[in-house]
Amino acid sequence: MLIQIIILEIISAYLIGSIPTAVWVGKIFYRIDVREHGSGNAGATNVIRVLGYKAGIPVLLFDVFKGWFAVQLAWIFPHGFFQGEAQTYMMIALAVTVFCGHVFPVFAGFRGGKGVGTLAGVGIALYPLALLIVLGLFILTLIISRYVSLSSLLAGISFPFIVIFGLKETNPGLILLSILVAILIPLTHVKNIKRLLKGEENKFQFRRKKRQEESEVSK
Repeated sequence: MLIQIIILEIISAYLIGSIPTAVWVGKIFYRIDVREHGSGNAGATNVIRVLGYKAGIPVLLFDVFKGWFAVQLAWIFPHGFFQGEAQTYMMIALAVTVFCGHVFPVFAGFRGGKGVGTLAGVGIALYPLALLIVLGLFILTLIISRYVSLSSLLAGISFPFIVIFGLKETNPGLILLSILVAILIPLTHVKNIKRLLKGEENKFQFRRKKRQEESEVSK
């Protein structure tokens, strides 16, 4: 019975992560696939770049919610098998699974986003204080550089240092997951890293003109 429940939770987390918010919003409300415009990424940043904040902010919020909700499955499913550290490790497994679902969504041809928003939701569930610190670093880097990718990379790489040395986390599973985050973020940003090194990465525009939005959508 325990194995069946674990499998059901893992599958549920993957399916939650697989909800391709960016793709569906683009296709349903704007009749376009955002993966064919802008950076070609199925994430909130590209939705904002192509469709504007009106579409991008809901996508971002839902991606964050996906990460948070998937971790909560460890509490939602009716069982009393997991307690203490066992419960924490189940939540960690769900966190990794929902991230994989977002990056490789079954509902969108396994072409998803980079998972930053979903990992933020995971952070709310498992590392609330560390997430606040990382969010501050992300925003500061974005304001200075205007590169979302660079901001995400610095935030992701710094995450385990904040968790381990800043907040003195002692749970081995949570420490390992924080290190995994620092590995996964660069892996999903390989193309961005290459563009940054070549000086070809697009800077984030805090204000968008309506004419610019219409031009990009019509491409």
